[in-house]
Amino acid sequence: MTRTFWVILAAIVVVVGGFASMLSFGHRVDRAPTPRTPVAVAVPVTRGTLVVPVHGIPRGAIRDSWNDARGGGTRGHHGTDIMAPAGASVVAAAPGRIEKLFQSGLGGTTLYVRSSDGGTTFYYAHLAGYAPGVHEGQAVKAGDPLGFVGDTGDAGAGNYHLHFGITRMTPGQRWWEGENVNPYPLLAGNAPRG
Repeated sequence: MTRTFWVILAAIVVVVGGFASMLSFGHRVDRAPTPRTPVAVAVPVTRGTLVVPVHGIPRGAIRDSWNDARGGGTRGHHGTDIMAPAGASVVAAAPGRIEKLFQSGLGGTTLYVRSSDGGTTFYYAHLAGYAPGVHEGQAVKAGDPLGFVGDTGDAGAGNYHLHFGITRMTPGQRWWEGENVNPYPLLAGNAPRG
């Protein structure tokens, strides 16, 4: 093998490694999560006013999984898992614009919707796929179809559910940034766990 071959191979490995390192975008924490109280929610809706993002799932069936241990206890859960049948329709919980369609190691097939005022991002993960015609930049209304419940990413085969997350955004922050907030009170209309 020539020196040129090894240089090209090394460049390819560096590029592929760099791309692979971006797949979790900070969702993994290499230390035990610090116990904390759910962050006060500062989104333009009141308790229980988001549309349940899985068609046919009643509010009473949603459980608060905020900050539950994940990754063998290496990180806290920053969202609400909504258990549902495989292929159930996932819909927009609130109006906004689809900011990103993304494949993630942890979240699998994911979708991010930025609120109309730009201050909140709604995160939908473990999708089996996207609804027909869904694309980045698309405006959505609450209840519009986005995708289908699946078990992609680290959900585990047959563990069909939607991971639904909310982040509070500041001007200039991108779809993977922001401060995680507990979506449970906005979905179920109940006070968060203490």
